[in-house]
Amino acid sequence: MAIYTLPELPYDYAALAPVISPEIIELHHDKHHAAYVKGANDTLEQLEEARDKESWGSVNGLQKNLAFHLSGHILHSIYWHNMTGDGGGEPLEKDGVGALADAIAESFGSFARFKAQLSKAAATTQGSGWGVLAYEPVSGRLIVEQVYDHQGNVGQGSVPILVFDAWEHAFYLQYRNQKVDFIEAMWQVVNWQDVAKRYAEAKDRTPLIAP
Repeated sequence: MAIYTLPELPYDYAALAPVISPEIIELHHDKHHAAYVKGANDTLEQLEEARDKESWGSVNGLQKNLAFHLSGHILHSIYWHNMTGDGGGEPLEKDGVGALADAIAESFGSFARFKAQLSKAAATTQGSGWGVLAYEPVSGRLIVEQVYDHQGNVGQGSVPILVFDAWEHAFYLQYRNQKVDFIEAMWQVVNWQDVAKRYAEAKDRTPLIAP
């Protein structure tokens, strides 16, 4: 029985155009994201078999596969909801996301400084990866993380609330090798309502961890 399922998109394929083309959204969701879901479920089955047979020769590779596919599934599940055709700009109190705006200013000095850091983190990720805004439960502040592949270089316990996919499959059909242009365009479709909700939930559900 499958443990993970591919979530439906919260909009149609054309909803984020012209920032992201319908073709990219369809391929990205229906093929790439679906492959991570299948990979996570397949790996769980293989781990169950290893437990049943007490055969642990492949456990190292299986654990790495699970981390890769499961992280890919989780980050993509956030990614789709982090975007909207009516998004963009910056979080403002008048739009009901003042707590997020205050947290960004406190953690980074200003929205402009935060935007610059996340843009650089996403655009300069070596190879495949993500730029991530995350809630960090030791300090209770927001941090930017540069995530290699799906699972590397991540602060343990941090909760992603805004993710920029910097894998080539997220942009190459439309932006070719101009990843910087794609990252800059992404700011036009950020769904700050969704990011603010994730920030509030992270604060409420994630207890501060004593250093």
